Amino acid sequence: MEHPVDLNRKIMMSCRNDSKTFYTKDKKEIKSLDVVQDFNFDVYENEFVVLFGPAECGKTTIMNILAGLDSASSGEVRQNDELVTGPDPKRGFVYQSISLFPWLTVMGNVEFGPKARGVSKAERREKSQYLIDLVRLSGFEKAFPNQLSGGMRQRVGIARAYCNEPELLFMDEPFGALDAQTRYMMEEEISRIHTAEKRTVVFVTNNIEEAIYLADRIVLLKNKPTSIKKEYIIDIPRPRDYTSPEFLALREEITSMLDEVIETKEVK
Repeated sequence: MEHPVDLNRKIMMSCRNDSKTFYTKDKKEIKSLDVVQDFNFDVYENEFVVLFGPAECGKTTIMNILAGLDSASSGEVRQNDELVTGPDPKRGFVYQSISLFPWLTVMGNVEFGPKARGVSKAERREKSQYLIDLVRLSGFEKAFPNQLSGGMRQRVGIARAYCNEPELLFMDEPFGALDAQTRYMMEEEISRIHTAEKRTVVFVTNNIEEAIYLADRIVLLKNKPTSIKKEYIIDIPRPRDYTSPEFLALREEITSMLDEVIETKEVK
């Protein structure tokens, strides 16, 4: 597949011919499940790329391989031409369920990574305060997680991930557990934060509106075994309007392609 993104941009991460097979034992029989097959993928510097596809198609498996949390059965992943062999502070994470330290305040959670790395108090506090302000939690620095709403806890998790200054940030359906109104609000927030605090982001979702609203590029995945069906460059100006003709037309186009992916799987 010819890559649709400007090839003059720096490649932050590359995935070459990656496949993943899981094995389970049923009584005396060992069964295999091919989840990812011959996956080839590039992530470009400062790009917000969304992995989008049917539920349980293998999106999280791909993300875990890219992030070094799991290993592929074959193939390789490189970040800045270095082989990815496991977790690394160069890669940050935001998950659907944010696991904040309940005994630490908002400030304590956000500054935890830099503090653990030995960054001076003055430096880490300055960066943490900037990010707390950026995620609109000014005034909540001394609050504990149990005093915050779900959306506010997610903002703390995002600020904490950015405070570690990773080269590449992975987000696995971070708004999936939120109610619809809070989810829309958080989509607006992450788009604003990404514009202000440039970071290369790989975002996983099965929500088409969320994908179009956030992405510079959407990678539509086939159902298991997962590979790339099609890529879309999203050139709609920001901030985006969910009801604009351009947004709705693209939604219809991608939804039609997604339906084709699902129908193809069912026929098989």
